[in-house]
Amino acid sequence: MNYTIFRLATVFAWALCSAQLSVAQESFDESKEVDDAVIQQMKQQGIVGVAVGIIRDSKIVYTNGYGYSNVQKQNPVTSASVFNWASNSKPVIAVAAMQLVQMDQLNLDAPINKYLPKLPDHFSKITTRQLLCHQSGIPHYSNGRIVSSDRTITARQELDPYNSIHRFVLSPLIFEPGSKTDYSSYAYVLLSAVVQSAGKFKLDKQLSERIGQPLDMRSFQIDVPFKAQKDWATGYKISNGLPEPIKDYAHFWKHGAGGYKSDVRDFAKFANALANKQLINEKTTSAMWTNQNTVDGAKSKYGLGVVVEGEGRSLKISHNGSQDETRTRMVIYPNLGHGIVVMCNTQGAEPGRISPAIYSAMNSR
Repeated sequence: MNYTIFRLATVFAWALCSAQLSVAQESFDESKEVDDAVIQQMKQQGIVGVAVGIIRDSKIVYTNGYGYSNVQKQNPVTSASVFNWASNSKPVIAVAAMQLVQMDQLNLDAPINKYLPKLPDHFSKITTRQLLCHQSGIPHYSNGRIVSSDRTITARQELDPYNSIHRFVLSPLIFEPGSKTDYSSYAYVLLSAVVQSAGKFKLDKQLSERIGQPLDMRSFQIDVPFKAQKDWATGYKISNGLPEPIKDYAHFWKHGAGGYKSDVRDFAKFANALANKQLINEKTTSAMWTNQNTVDGAKSKYGLGVVVEGEGRSLKISHNGSQDETRTRMVIYPNLGHGIVVMCNTQGAEPGRISPAIYSAMNSR
């Protein structure tokens, strides 16, 4: 056997016997099959820790943790382990934006300088819709030139999303807004500032009052610098066949682009609420789940804050998240009442392989 593979196999051997079961919301007959499927994926992919949540009949029926949240301390992943959501933060800020649309406080097609009048000219005519569906022309991290302002902003000041804009506010657009679709996290930092301004009070309070509190999401929070937080899942990379901790990076400045974190139970609560139209009404949800076209009529895979595939009973709403210390996936089939959320703490993990493995396991009975 290859020595590296042998060491990985040794490190992950605990997975067969150390799955940490949490209390499910109702009986779940396929738990063993699901556990086996997740553990098999962990072994195949070399994943240190995973948490999953399963939705069935429009209810959260199962949450579970597998592997380690901290290898060095031998702390297991449980349903209380806290992971970064990474870009699965985007559907959260999208819902907050659509709530404001529903309350007539935000116009999707008005230029965003209506809400942020001090933006430079090349950003000012972008619309909120274009931010939401990745048609703004604002570059992502590496597909264009990123130019910050000359203003010095402290980390504390970046708890306000308006101040985070200074990291990229002078960046040239990579295309005319509305003419193309190209994924941009910086666009969602800007969206966070728009939501704060249109909502007329601090963003964290808006999210708490309209999303966190109604769903009883007790672990949901912004990713401020790590201070020995209880239940925190350490990020890992695999180096020479062994898990190596990744230095924690505070993503709070990204806000709705990738700045939120929670345990898998709260992640599942949000996914289930989105599927059940608990946070926005049916009309607003339908708008969010409509594929957006460019100005020349080209259909995008994006709705407003989510990826939209299929229609009718086959309608699939999803989003992925990727940061150095985390990989996440949310997939829901709202017209069938089921879905899966996955959170991993290992670089290179592919949660998009875990969710179908879980579905296959459930369908094998």
